[in-house]
Amino acid sequence: MKSFYDFNRSSPEERQQQYKYYPEMALFHIALREELGEDEYNAFYRAEQEAAQKRSITPMSHQTSRKWVTV
Repeated sequence: MKSFYDFNRSSPEERQQQYKYYPEMALFHIALREELGEDEYNAFYRAEQEAAQKRSITPMSHQTSRKWVTV
């Protein structure tokens, strides 16, 4: 499954999927976009997108195995 930041924000279909799969994050980003200026929000979004790409550990909500994964 794609992370929140893997969706193409320019595509209305992908944006709808993003909101469907991550409703809380979508609402957070809508509120954040209203609070920050356009440049500030875009900088924040790009930074979060880069950080999400660097993460190699799958979030707990997406783990299907019942065993703990150790490094």
